[in-house]
Amino acid sequence: QVQLVESGGGLVQAGGSLRLSCAASGSIFRLNAMGWYRQAQGKQRELVATTSGARANYDDSVKGRFTISRDNAKNTVYLQMNSLKPEDTAVYYCYARVQGFDTSDMNYWGKGTLVTVSS
Repeated sequence: QVQLVESGGGLVQAGGSLRLSCAASGSIFRLNAMGWYRQAQGKQRELVATTSGARANYDDSVKGRFTISRDNAKNTVYLQMNSLKPEDTAVYYCYARVQGFDTSDMNYWGKGTLVTVSS
């Protein structure tokens, strides 16, 4: 089993910054991908940014403002969010695609951390 624990959400004014962190622990042979999704109230969950190997993928709405990074030694992924807008308000979920020691790839999700951007 794998656990993902997020931190770093909170309330910030428009134009401000926040940094989210997500640490993975448990039965991990290899973290093949990590990333962030978000779900605003009344909307479907959507991709924010993911990273796999040396590649990073961003939704167009956050390109140039958000940066995803990983610390492989700590099994941790970060999301630096700058120039935040009210429309970035959502619950942000950490995601990991994990290869276990005796299993194929499985997807895991964190419980989410709330980001609120005031205008």
